[in-house]
Amino acid sequence: MATINNQFLEWPFFDNAHRDFAARFEAWVAAHHDALERSNLNEADAVKAQARLLGADGWLKVLLPQAHGGPREKVDARTLCLARDILARVSGLADCTVAMQGLGSVPVTLFGTDEQKRTHLLGLAGGTRIGAFCLSEAEAGSDVAALQTSARREGESYILNGRKTWISNAGVADSYIVFARTGEAPGAKGLSAFIVDASAPGLSTPRAIDVIAPHVIGDVEFENCRIPVTNLLGSPGDGFKVAMATLDVMRSTVGAAALGFARRALAEAREHVRARKLFGQTLAQLQATQMRIADMALEVDTAALLVYRAAWVKDTLRDRVTLEASMAKLHATEAAQRVIDSAVQLFGGLGVTVGSVAERLYREIRPLRIYEGASEIQKLIIAGQVLGK
Repeated sequence: MATINNQFLEWPFFDNAHRDFAARFEAWVAAHHDALERSNLNEADAVKAQARLLGADGWLKVLLPQAHGGPREKVDARTLCLARDILARVSGLADCTVAMQGLGSVPVTLFGTDEQKRTHLLGLAGGTRIGAFCLSEAEAGSDVAALQTSARREGESYILNGRKTWISNAGVADSYIVFARTGEAPGAKGLSAFIVDASAPGLSTPRAIDVIAPHVIGDVEFENCRIPVTNLLGSPGDGFKVAMATLDVMRSTVGAAALGFARRALAEAREHVRARKLFGQTLAQLQATQMRIADMALEVDTAALLVYRAAWVKDTLRDRVTLEASMAKLHATEAAQRVIDSAVQLFGGLGVTVGSVAERLYREIRPLRIYEGASEIQKLIIAGQVLGK
């Protein structure tokens, strides 16, 4: 793999513990490159193997606060971003595995009871349990207020009915964070969040969805699915708050994953243009190439600044970073798409050859501009924050 420029770790966003983590994790990822790729396994088995590998060696503990075995007093957004930045350079699927363990655990960390934390967090951080986050529906993706899956209280149980779609780890997860309408108020204020075990009667995963990059994704259906009242996260009506607080932690890390893809694309392109001969000189000596490389480097650094600014604000200044996280996610994913497209162009025919690094990155970056809030939604969020809506 081409050498990545890690001078960004000198920035004041980081302390020495972050720099130590980055060095150790990068060395570990390099040593376990083939195991993380898991190219000999199907996607579902690869996710399980990656989670076990990352969990067994303790890396998933970054998803936990110190009280439950994590490295810091609270979940550290900068460390999560560093983990995804580094891992995405090697394997998009392994990066997604970390992201889903985060989406499965962060809601419990933020809103769970002591019993819920004891029951769920250690397994997710150990990689022995697989997590999932069930928010999207066919008619309610970006518009969370339109969510129709229902949860009706009946004695000491809730009865869930509805169908979720575009759910990562559908059919693989051991537990799902599920958002359903409990009706305390209209729209988004009438939603609640639940922990639902994959073995709950009435839960099924009827459809897998094939997408352009390796990924386990599909539908999750609830038909009179009965779960204990004790599986409620927070209070009735807290669902939207649970979702948004979780995304405030995780949205910046999507930008970090995009950043990792972009860093790899720039590094590979740099090595290629230095070696490729054209018209009696290297491709790197052509002014047109230099202009493109300069643009790519600028995109990478501006994305990194926004991503780690958002994570730093989250860790040091305030819990809610809606504006900063949306800016980071929007710019980093869009910038990474441009960087990777430029890499494909510089590689020429090799860039569109199936199995090449540039081709793989081209497929892997595209979904990040959609999931956890499409680029257009991020613009609406940013405008709303700036205008004070």
